[in-house]
Amino acid sequence: MGSRGGSGGDGAESHGYAADIHSIREAQARIAPYVHKTPVLSSTSIDAIVGKQLFFKCECFQKAGAFKIRGASNSIFALDDDEASKGVVTHSSGNHAAAVALAAKLRGIPAYIVIPRNAPACKVDNVKRYGGHIIWSDVSIESRESVAKRVQDETGAILVHPFNNKNTISGQGTVSLELLEEVPEIDTIIVPISGGGLISGVALAAKAINPSIRILAAEPKGADDSAQSKAAGKIITLPSTNTIADGLRAFLGDLTWPVVRDLVDDIIVVDDNAIVDAMKMCYEMLKVAVEPSGAIGLAAALSDEFKQSSAWHESSKIGIIVSGGNVDLGVLWESLYKR
Repeated sequence: MGSRGGSGGDGAESHGYAADIHSIREAQARIAPYVHKTPVLSSTSIDAIVGKQLFFKCECFQKAGAFKIRGASNSIFALDDDEASKGVVTHSSGNHAAAVALAAKLRGIPAYIVIPRNAPACKVDNVKRYGGHIIWSDVSIESRESVAKRVQDETGAILVHPFNNKNTISGQGTVSLELLEEVPEIDTIIVPISGGGLISGVALAAKAINPSIRILAAEPKGADDSAQSKAAGKIITLPSTNTIADGLRAFLGDLTWPVVRDLVDDIIVVDDNAIVDAMKMCYEMLKVAVEPSGAIGLAAALSDEFKQSSAWHESSKIGIIVSGGNVDLGVLWESLYKR
C-alpha cells in the first residue's frame, strides 16, 4: 500500500486544490434536478466475510449507470448560455462519454464524443441512446486528446474533461456528501482510482466534514500508475495498461494529483481475478449488477493487502463507492441461450 498521505479538514480547504467543500456543495445544489440520490446498500453476509461493516454507495443506479453524470452535469450546467450554445466535447472510453451526452441532452445542446475503438459496446450504445455525436479515435490517450482538440477547433465546443477539471471534481464530490449524510459514522471510504476525479471530490468533501476519516484508493494491478505515483512522489504514467476494469485506465492529472498525494491515505492494488470475484459477490449476495471498475472497492476490502495494514485495524464502518454498473452482459446471455 502507498504511504500515509497528509490529512485534516483544514488541509482539504487551504492548500489551493482545484475544488473544495464550498464548490462541492454548490455542485450539489446545481445538479440536484438532473441526478439521482443513489441508495446505500448493505449485506450482513458480505459483512461476515469481510469482517467489517460495509456500506455500498450504489452509483450503478445513477442516471447513465455511473457516477459520471454528477461531474458532467455540473460542468455543463455551470456554462453560461453563450458558452453552451456551441455544444460540448469530451473524450472517454465509456461512462463519462454517456454522462456528457445525457447532460448535454438535458441542457439542449450538442455533445461531440471522442471514443477509443476499444470501448465496450454497452457504453458506446449509451452514448448513441443519449444522442451524442460519436467521433472515433485510436486507443491511446494522445489520440483521444488530439481528436478532441480537432473537434473543439472545428466546432467551438467547450471541453468537458473526464476528471482534470474543477467542475468535474466538484460534481463527483457530491457522492461523498450523500454517503456521509446517510451514514455519518463511516470512518473509511474505499474509492476506485483512475484519473482521480472521483476520489479527489470524495476526499475533499469527506475530509472537510470529518478530518479523521480515512480515504483509500482501489486500483487494478494492470493500471497501477497511482500507486507508483504515490511511491515516487510525482505523477507516473504507464506505457500501456492491461486490466478488465476498462473505466480505470486513465492517468492522474495535474489537478487531481495534489489531492491524491495529500489526502488519499493509502492505495490498495488488486488483480483482475479479485475484481471478478468481487463482481460475482455483488451479483450473488448484494443482488446488484456492477462493472469491474465498480466492484474494485469490494475487491480491495477483501484483499490480504488491506487486512495486513494498519488501516484494517483502525476501520470498522467502511463506505464502498460502487462507481458504475455498465457491464457488457452479451457473453452471459449467449451462454444461457445455448443451454
